[in-house]
Parts: sequence; C-alpha cells; structure tokens
Amino acid sequence: MSLLYLHFESDERPARVQKLAKSGAHVIVAEPKWPGFWEIAKREKPVAVAVDFTYAPSHALETADYISKARETRETPLYLLRVPEDRLEMVQKRLPQAGIVTESELSEKLAQIEREAVARALEKKEAAAVARRSAAAAKKAARKASGLAQGKPTAKKPKAAAAKLHALERRKSAPPARKTTPKKRPKAARPAKQK
Repeated sequence: MSLLYLHFESDERPARVQKLAKSGAHVIVAEPKWPGFWEIAKREKPVAVAVDFTYAPSHALETADYISKARETRETPLYLLRVPEDRLEMVQKRLPQAGIVTESELSEKLAQIEREAVARALEKKEAAAVARRSAAAAKKAARKASGLAQGKPTAKKPKAAAAKLHALERRKSAPPARKTTPKKRPKAARPAKQK
C-alpha cells in the first residue's frame, strides 16, 4: 500500500513523512510540480494521494484539482493537509470529495484502508481456494461418470495387470493371422522301370 505525498521541499518535510510512514503505508514523496507528480501517480497507482498546502496553497489547490479530475486518479482518495483558513471555503467548494485532515487523521485513514485491503485480499484468496476445490470435485465427478458410462471399472489397476490387459486387447483387435500351409514339393521324377 502506498501513499503519494505531495509537498514542496522544506526542512519539516522529512519529519512529516516519518509521521505518515508510522501508519504502515509506503510514502512516496514528490513535489506538486507538473509533470513530475503526475508521472509518479500514473506509475505507482497509490491507494491515496495527500496534498500539503503549507507552501504555495494556490498551486497545491490546482494540483489537487487536477488529480481529482484526471481519469487515472479520479477514484483515488484525496486528502488535503494544512489548508489555510482563508482558502478553506473555496477548497471545499472546488473539491467536495477531498478530505481535509490532519496528519494523525490521515494515518488513521491509511490504517483503515490497509485493513480493508487485507480483508479483500483474504476474501479473494478464500474464494479462489473454494473455486479450485469445486473445479477439482467437478473434474473427479466427470471422470467417474465417463468411466462408468464406458463400462470401465473406476479403480486403478497395477501397472503389470494394465500391461497384460493392453497386450490382450491388442491381440483381440489385430486381424487373425493367416495360416500358411507348407508348399508341396514337386515329386522327383522316378526312373522308369526297366523291363
């Protein structure tokens, strides 16, 4: 699970990244400059994007607006940090789907997203196991049914017995061998009787 954290380079950025990393999320840090943040967002496909408004709030607002409307990140949860009071109403009007949160609230939300992702992965794994078992049972039933339909016993035979049976079937299916009669030898000419 990864979080794309957009924040301009500053002295406090490393400490803020460490706080967010405590949630268990892999934090990808980038500056909200075009096209760098966008290339990272497309490549990494984060589970959430956080935009920090500490520096250049109007620039951060434009970045958040772009992320919220772009096809690749439209469904990605968007969180805004440190939105100035004088811009709060405009931000809420322009980005109603974005959550305005503190770092601790964001960490809690990331932990919740992680729990939900683990639960979904576990459900998928269990569903796949059930599907495999069902497929194996169906395959076994089909084999058993085809064996009974052909009149063959379903129990496996030892290799030696199977080899003998195969040889016997081969002999039965082969055309009968022609009997050859020995050719008669021409009789040797006898000497004529002398009188």
